[in-house]
Parts: sequence; C-alpha cells; structure tokens
Amino acid sequence: YNAQAAVDSEYQVIVATMVTNQAADSQRLEDMVRGIEENTGQLPDEMSLDAGYYSDTNVEILEKKNIDVYMPPCRLKHREYRDAQPDPLNDQSTSRDRMKAKVLTDEGRAKYGLRKETVEPVFGQIKECRGFRRFSMRGQEACEAEWSFVSAAHNLLKLARYGAKAMAEQ
Repeated sequence: YNAQAAVDSEYQVIVATMVTNQAADSQRLEDMVRGIEENTGQLPDEMSLDAGYYSDTNVEILEKKNIDVYMPPCRLKHREYRDAQPDPLNDQSTSRDRMKAKVLTDEGRAKYGLRKETVEPVFGQIKECRGFRRFSMRGQEACEAEWSFVSAAHNLLKLARYGAKAMAEQ
C-alpha cells in the first residue's frame, strides 16, 4: 500500500491522509484535496507536490480551485534540477511546459523547495523516529486505520511540543 499525507507548512501537522493500493499518486490528488478541505474547512492557497502527482488534468483541477500549484512534470536528479533552465513559453506551450517553467523560476524553486522543510521531514520522523516502515495490518481499510493512527500520533506529538514551547514562552 502507498501511504500519503498532506502537511501544513507552518507546524508540520498532517491535515489529510490516504492509503491506496495504486503506485501512481496522480490518480489520488482530487481525493487528497477533498480530504484537506473536509478536515480544515478550506482549500490551501498553495500546494507543492512531487512529480508523481503530475498530470495535465491535476494542474487544471488545482488551478480551477485557485490553488497556486508547484509540481514538476518530470523527475529530475538534484544536479539536473539545480542546473535546469525554463524553456521560453509561447502560445503553443503545453500545461507541462508552463508548469516546468514555473517550477524552474527562482520563486518556483523556493516554493517547491519548501517540501524539504514540510512534507519530507514528517515522513522521516514517522519512519525513523517512530519506526513505522510498513503496515502491520492486512487489507486497505485496516491499513487506512493504521495510517490514520500513526498520523494522529505524529500530530499529537507536534501539538504537545508546540504547546509546551508556547507555555514556556509565557
């Protein structure tokens, strides 16, 4: 199963989760956005997603919802990404061309780079600090419950640490 999570950029709190038996993340984007809206009562202003979520349809969906999206249309190695330059855009440019150019601007690189400070640390903390590397349950419904439990534990620890820090500052 493939565990997915949407993470708040300010506090690294998981705001939506999903488990799927599909390898491609791109097929689950609408469900994740719906989960974010249901759990928080609003849509995000901005989303950074890895290349696995890319499809022209997904870009269209997010743009129609007025979500500023940063999602590279292809995987690039770190050195390739660092050295890549956006191609000039014109009337014939595709959605893929426009997204690649957007992600390769200085602003796009900075915003997409925030994933290293938001989503990736959360998965690292869950895997390394909590030792959760695979599901122990069988069946998608059971795995969804397990992932929700792991995500809730992560959130409670974040909230406890934030609350303790806020109390100490008073």
